[in-house]
Formats: sequence, C-alpha cells, structure tokens
Amino acid sequence: MFGREEKKTERRPQPPAAAPAAPAAPAARIETVIGPNAHFRGNLISEGGIRIDGIFEGTIQTTGNLVIGESAKVIADIQANNISISGAVKGNITGNRVEVLETGRVWGDLTVNSLLVSEGAYLRGQTTMHTDIEPPLIEPPKQSPAPAAGPSGPAPGTIVDVEPARPEEEI
Repeated sequence: MFGREEKKTERRPQPPAAAPAAPAAPAARIETVIGPNAHFRGNLISEGGIRIDGIFEGTIQTTGNLVIGESAKVIADIQANNISISGAVKGNITGNRVEVLETGRVWGDLTVNSLLVSEGAYLRGQTTMHTDIEPPLIEPPKQSPAPAAGPSGPAPGTIVDVEPARPEEEI
C-alpha cells in the first residue's frame, strides 16, 4: 500500500527459546503479605520480599526486602536485606540498608551498612554501621614553645590595649 511492496521472505524456523531466566533480583518482589487486618505470632522465614501492614510478633528473617507499612505494628527481631519502615517496630534490626520514613517509629538497636532516617521519623536505640571506612586520624594541634615577653611584643595571654594613642594636649 502507498507504493511499498511487501517482500516475501522465506521464514526459517527459530530455535526453541530457552526457559525464561530467573529474575536478576528475586528479592525485589514482594511474595509474602500480612494484611492490615491480620495478627500473626511466630517466626517468619522467607527468601523473597515481605510486606507487613498488620500486627506481627516474633522473628523475621528474609534474604529479600522487608516493607513495614504505615498501619503495621511489629514486635520482632528482624534480619533482612533492605528494610523500609513506615509503621512501628520494637526490636533489633539487622540489614544492609534501613530506611525509617516520616511516619516510621523504631525502638531497638540497628546493625546496618546504610541508614536513612527521614525528617519526622522516630528512632530510639543504638546504631552500628559495618563498613570498611577507617576514622580519620585526628592529632592535637602542635604547641610551639611560648616566647618570653620582650621587645617582640607581649607574652601570650596578656591583654593588650588597642586604642590609638592620643597626642598629649599642650598647655
């Protein structure tokens, strides 16, 4: 149509496609959801992502990501890759990256590589960061020997009058 001719090409059979590859980061998907009307007690162990919007008491271990929603109340020790907190958490948290968002509240100790605490968030506990960063060496200032008072000027610590001298009035 419109002056273009369709070329007839011989179709060659395509080799069968390999099985679909597993996603590069399966931990990024949320596989487990505890809804806002749910109340769970126990140990939650997963290799995928978890989202909690309800109440959870116990321990949480996942190699994936953990999202704690705004309506969530969690009383647990947590181990996860990346943790985003918008609700309330009471317990110790271990993870690669922890975000405590504006509505997030945390009572417990954190062991992290990266920490983000948004304005308005609440965090009560100790934070330990495991990184290979060495603190800078801070040396006290070197003190030079104090010169004696003499023609070079007053001794250090002496109060000096800085008003200009007035010529004496003639009588």
